[in-house]
Amino acid sequence: MKKIRVIGRIDVKNESVIKGIQLEGLRKVGLPNELAVKYYNDGIDELIFMDAVAAYYDRNSLFHIIKDACADIFVPITVGGGIRNLFDIQNALNSGADKVAINTAAIRNPDFINQAARTFGSQCIVVSIDAKRTRKINTWEAYTDNGREPSGLDVISWVEKAEQLGAGEVFLTSIDRDGTKKGFDIELNQFVSNATSIPITVSGGAGSLPHISDLLENTCVDGICLASILHYNIECLVDIKKLVKNAGFEVRV
Repeated sequence: MKKIRVIGRIDVKNESVIKGIQLEGLRKVGLPNELAVKYYNDGIDELIFMDAVAAYYDRNSLFHIIKDACADIFVPITVGGGIRNLFDIQNALNSGADKVAINTAAIRNPDFINQAARTFGSQCIVVSIDAKRTRKINTWEAYTDNGREPSGLDVISWVEKAEQLGAGEVFLTSIDRDGTKKGFDIELNQFVSNATSIPITVSGGAGSLPHISDLLENTCVDGICLASILHYNIECLVDIKKLVKNAGFEVRV
């Protein structure tokens, strides 16, 4: 029985949790550690903290938040945004993170993935990919700087290369569906999950339980990352996990 992880996504800007649509139009929805504790108490399997403005400052500013969160929650934590070098990874891990998500730095210097995996182990190196559809059928381009800048890289080719370089996991966000609550980009998630043998966690579009059912029925993902559906109390974790279990997957309850 395949195991599915239900993951909470917490995007942070200036000490507040924010949420937007297609990674833009950001609005405050709460405080990071308050939401982290709530999701932990409700039964979340993992949390991912993303620095939404790291691209402006070329650094991650969440390490103190991660350190505070680790005093109250005991599930794996991934931190992303502004992870530019091995020193940043070490700081993240020292703060209590279990994994780091790397996007912009990996695209600018793909060998960074290999260096990071050899230094810290593949299990804690997550390649984060912000994907946006192109005009060609069933093709997507990877974007950097929190979804602002096109990289020219084809998402499927980039996923395959990231695995070859030693990435232990892929964190895939659909820019087109992010914050829309219109459902996941099923085709994107199908193509990416078929292109790699490492775990893939997907984000972007969940607005109802049927959206999650659709994802489980039509893709081979390993993790479901949720933001709006939890931030705005659209669905509760108990019902989400019950759905996953009833769909025939192993899930921690």
